[in-house]
Amino acid sequence: MQAVVVSENKLFALLDSFRQIVGEKFVLVDEESLGNYGHDETENLVFLPDVVIRPRTAEEISAIMVICNENRIPVTPRGAGTGLSGGALPHLGGVLLSTDRMNTILSIDERNLQITTEPGVITEVLMDAVKEKGLFYPPDPSSRGSCFIGGNISANSGGPKAVKYGVVKDYVLNLQIVLPTGEIMWTGANVLKNSTGYNLTQLIVGSEGTLAIVTKIVLKLLPLPKYDLLMLVPFASLPNAGAAVSAIFRAGFTPSALELVEIDALKIVSEMVGSTAVPVTDDIAAHLIIEVDGNNMDVLMGEMEAIGELLNQFGAGEIFFADDAQQKAELWKLRRRVAEAVKLAGYTIEEDTVVPRAELPELISGVKEIGKKFGFKAVCYGHAGDGNLHIRVAKPGSPNSQADPEIIAGLRALFQLVKKLGGTISGEHGVGLVQKGYMDIMFEKKQLDLMREIKKAFDPNSILNAGKIFDLV
Repeated sequence: MQAVVVSENKLFALLDSFRQIVGEKFVLVDEESLGNYGHDETENLVFLPDVVIRPRTAEEISAIMVICNENRIPVTPRGAGTGLSGGALPHLGGVLLSTDRMNTILSIDERNLQITTEPGVITEVLMDAVKEKGLFYPPDPSSRGSCFIGGNISANSGGPKAVKYGVVKDYVLNLQIVLPTGEIMWTGANVLKNSTGYNLTQLIVGSEGTLAIVTKIVLKLLPLPKYDLLMLVPFASLPNAGAAVSAIFRAGFTPSALELVEIDALKIVSEMVGSTAVPVTDDIAAHLIIEVDGNNMDVLMGEMEAIGELLNQFGAGEIFFADDAQQKAELWKLRRRVAEAVKLAGYTIEEDTVVPRAELPELISGVKEIGKKFGFKAVCYGHAGDGNLHIRVAKPGSPNSQADPEIIAGLRALFQLVKKLGGTISGEHGVGLVQKGYMDIMFEKKQLDLMREIKKAFDPNSILNAGKIFDLV
């Protein structure tokens, strides 16, 4: 059953109840606040909530959810608002529930290599906190300086280091959640192995806030590697750069990061940040950014030299080695700000495709062909090491993917190609609002029906982030 969009009068009659739960200053109905929370980083889409509530505890969230469930009020959970699939957009109005006040690291257990945190902690703050103790939390989305760890849980985020270390799901041990009906519960145990019953923890990870609201998180940590080396490799051919990615792994190497950036995207971001760190001459089509890490510098140097020799077989140009921390930081700054730069340059529509590594050349070539056929420009970049290619689309007069029939047809063609290549339509951004219309490409009716039944079991009145991932019937 679809969530009921309540009348304005009914919702506002409940404002005093919300104020009693969280305090008057944390219930926001002014125009500026509604506007601030009515968008994320998805295209140019804006949907205003009726009210924004900023709770501090799981108990406050529980009390809010009880009221909203009883009155069938839609609730949209939100972290930092850095999402790219519309998962935090309150498209049904109702309550926007922000976790930005739940921003405390609760404990770092050095004996068991674990951290317990609230969801509103900025990812980079968490990473730096464990780094000070010689520990390592690998998932590092490009927005790590602003995104929340809770949002990372919601989308099962990855980032450059996922190629070696895995994505968020590989580090989540246990979650405290609030159900749409108000119950507070833990999903598992703080252990490395757990085959006791269904794995509710991993069901919540990547569920995009549609099943429950995460209020505490227990993560596994690793020892911090002592060294890392970074090199930049230019290619005259974009498909050759893609082909080189698979060859690196077939040769027995596992970089800690392996990123691809098409030259058009690199030109845009270099100009935006005023950087000349990377050559952007017309004879270059793309660069690979390759990092290795570990505890033995001699071994790492040997790996980099061997990878460099291998890449010569694919027409690699002159390889640039980052000699110090400043050069490494400059390269990573360029990579991490690509999405921001190309969006400002008009590439407002972003897709998050992922295919088996060896199929990257065909995907890259297909993107360009589809763009020509349907009248849009596209630039490619992303986590090539795990086959995750971000595709930014620009078409004059079409700032989003929701209304232009050519854009919609072009995206269907793109996703059909991805499916043909053995891939899927989202690697780390989630489905949210803007990709849900393409779920039929990836799943049969029975699969979607099973997902809807899971949603119904958690959320019988369909109030929590309803209409995300798929339409409810």
